[in-house]
Amino acid sequence: MPVSDYLVTIGLEVHCQIKTETKMFCSCKAGFGYEPNTNVCPTCLGMPGALPVLNKYAIERTVLTGMMLGCSTPPVSKWDRKNYFYADMPKNYQTSQLDLPLCIGGEVPLYAWAYPADCKVKADGPVVRTVKLDHIHLEEDAAKLTHYNGYSLVDYNRGGTPLMEIVSAPDLTSPEETYAYLKSLQQMMICAGISDADMEKGQMRCDVNVSLRPKGQKELGAKIEMKNINSMSAARRALIYEIHRQAEELDMGIAQVQSTRRWDDTLGESIVMRTKENAHDYRYHTCPDLIPVHTAPIVEKVKSEMPELPDALHARLQRDYGLPVADANTLVGDFKLCRYFEEAAEGSKAPRKVANWVINNLTAVLAEKEFTITDCPLAPGALAGLVDIIEDGLVSNNQAREVLEKMWETGMSAAAAADAMGFRKTDTNALDSVVAQVLEENPDMVAIVKGGNMKLINALTGKVMKVSNPKPNPKMVTEIILARLGL
Repeated sequence: MPVSDYLVTIGLEVHCQIKTETKMFCSCKAGFGYEPNTNVCPTCLGMPGALPVLNKYAIERTVLTGMMLGCSTPPVSKWDRKNYFYADMPKNYQTSQLDLPLCIGGEVPLYAWAYPADCKVKADGPVVRTVKLDHIHLEEDAAKLTHYNGYSLVDYNRGGTPLMEIVSAPDLTSPEETYAYLKSLQQMMICAGISDADMEKGQMRCDVNVSLRPKGQKELGAKIEMKNINSMSAARRALIYEIHRQAEELDMGIAQVQSTRRWDDTLGESIVMRTKENAHDYRYHTCPDLIPVHTAPIVEKVKSEMPELPDALHARLQRDYGLPVADANTLVGDFKLCRYFEEAAEGSKAPRKVANWVINNLTAVLAEKEFTITDCPLAPGALAGLVDIIEDGLVSNNQAREVLEKMWETGMSAAAAADAMGFRKTDTNALDSVVAQVLEENPDMVAIVKGGNMKLINALTGKVMKVSNPKPNPKMVTEIILARLGL
């Protein structure tokens, strides 16, 4: 049977590091980029006798995440030990939550702009549909293993970092929806400041569960899990491969067995790791070192901290700044770029043009110079100043691109950079004289323009620009030509 004859069911377990100063159960620094094994202590290294202390802020951020996603929080939440033996967990168990997590139920919106660029979706508003959640629990992250040929290195800095596991219901139906789910969730985490959710840095990772069953069959097929996928595009590729692999085997009469597989993005295939893994394999039991958390005071506290969510931000960008949907899509998709735009647009004469310059010109320069918006030496107000002198007719768009380079290199204001490059027109009488001279020297072109052929206006403007020093704004030159010709 073709793949289209099977029903695809997908569920995700998204692991998202919470942005905190310290780890979940000790005072060691949490964060990315430190020298290996420098942020460790007896507690996160699992030394005998070392006892955990709860990170209250991480609990609050998890409850806030649940609020954003419409989850409920039980009155009491408790901690459990998930036992397994591996080098990335020195205690030989992970402190996690099983039957009384911090958040239950809820749903994740799939934003229209979060789908892959090559995927066409129809939606009446910003949300295409919502995906049901099972729960969100809080745990500690494992250490980072780096495998080489014949040996492995372990960095325990990451071990103990507060980690939310956001577990969906089996409610996704395609690789494209999965991509949108991850993108939407990432945007929400970043907008709320809960996590940087950078998948390249391991701050957000996911395990993907997928099963196939023939259309008309109610019972779900065997669940196949793919572990630790670290990008949205990799999740999409892994699902495309796995759906086709399962369909081919089912067509051949090969029954699928519940198993865990590893996705090799280089080879473009999944590889069996183990079969029939269930919760009881981890021998969960209540953690004796941590008392249950009474959540009512936490819920009350975080109610006032609800952030502006991406769909509300999307609507506000269009309403307050007059941005088209495409520009709002781009800015919501890059929260730091959006904040830069909003600072630049504040008080600007042309916020829509500011958005255009941020999205197209500034990002092009950033890419060329291998900078991020965080590293950008141009303050938002400086870019707004550049757009303002364009609006005032003091420089053209093409000239402004050169001015932008000058500002980047020197730190000069837009006006100062334009003056230094000789772009700003300061003598209207002198420019008028140059226009008069050019028109007098080109009577044939003038006659054609007066006869109704306006295409030669640009040619006349170019001639004026060529002999002018300093270089004026082409728009102003064209206006003077039209006025002199009575057009």
